[in-house]
Amino acid sequence: MKTRNFIWVVLLLLGLLSCQKKEAAKEESGAAATEISEHKGQAAVQDNVSEANALQVAKSLDDFKTLVAAVEAAGVQDALVNAGPLTVFAPVNGAFDKLPEGTVQELLKPENKAKLAYILTNHVAPANYPDTQLKKEASKGRKLYMASGQYLVVEDKEDGIYVGGTKILKTVNVSNGWIHVIDNVLVPAE
Repeated sequence: MKTRNFIWVVLLLLGLLSCQKKEAAKEESGAAATEISEHKGQAAVQDNVSEANALQVAKSLDDFKTLVAAVEAAGVQDALVNAGPLTVFAPVNGAFDKLPEGTVQELLKPENKAKLAYILTNHVAPANYPDTQLKKEASKGRKLYMASGQYLVVEDKEDGIYVGGTKILKTVNVSNGWIHVIDNVLVPAE
């Protein structure tokens, strides 16, 4: 009987030591650890080892401060961190400045969250559209399907590629797709 109790005590101690070692290993691997912020969705996961996704890139650049504020106000940040592929037509701060005075402030109000989300999803194509693919789509006269349910015309003109009537200024590859920088907000017709 004493031998059996002794074996149980030893097993219990080994189990506790194993748990402590696992906990210490977790603390030591701080670079690869993840954290959760107030937002409870996928966008709240902070990953220090993977390549940056569309939202992380936008957050890292001053040119997209208004876009990031709008994305957070609309609660659509999880859509920009999904595995993808997705293509984001990202308006710079100046694009929002072109809207009629007071428009951005009005859209950022909580009661306009659904409208803002609809406008923002009109900037996301749930597909892989690097600039080379956009040129192919334009040559075939195709429109791009956007997450809003709307379609945008893509054109290959002498001075560059246009989507929804606005020129793509720059293209950035991100871990979950592409960001095409634009200087206009793609407000849906409806």
